[in-house]
Amino acid sequence: MDCNTNDFMFPLVADVYYPIVEQSAYGNVNKVWTLDRMLICSLSSAGTAFKEEVKPNVVITQDKILIGRLKEDIRFTERSDRKAITNIIVTNIRDKNCNHIYTETSGPRSGKSTMFEVATTEPYTGPFGAVEYYKVILRRSENQSVDL
Repeated sequence: MDCNTNDFMFPLVADVYYPIVEQSAYGNVNKVWTLDRMLICSLSSAGTAFKEEVKPNVVITQDKILIGRLKEDIRFTERSDRKAITNIIVTNIRDKNCNHIYTETSGPRSGKSTMFEVATTEPYTGPFGAVEYYKVILRRSENQSVDL
């Protein structure tokens, strides 16, 4: 697998997962996450210089927010199906050498790539009126135990 995008504006790649939602006879919702495609992107941490990443409360929470841009609209699958931003997982964010950038060091995904949820996405329109890329904010998913 080649992770080199040859594009200085979009030096990273990430995998995008969408769920197949099923409901049992008793009304329980079950999501089976499926890989849709690999996206070309540019992501970085969102200014955590003055903010703690781990908040030691009764329940310890870890905040990780990424900002960046995507070449494609993440709200549409490869087959152009529309998806709500609450039904999208981005993971396996890799550099040009296919090294995982964000990795879990403990818990159910220890040693695996961190899963991120989409917080915001919006198109960026250039000076000539065409969409050049999509701005995105990703946040670390509280539930890192989802089976992919």
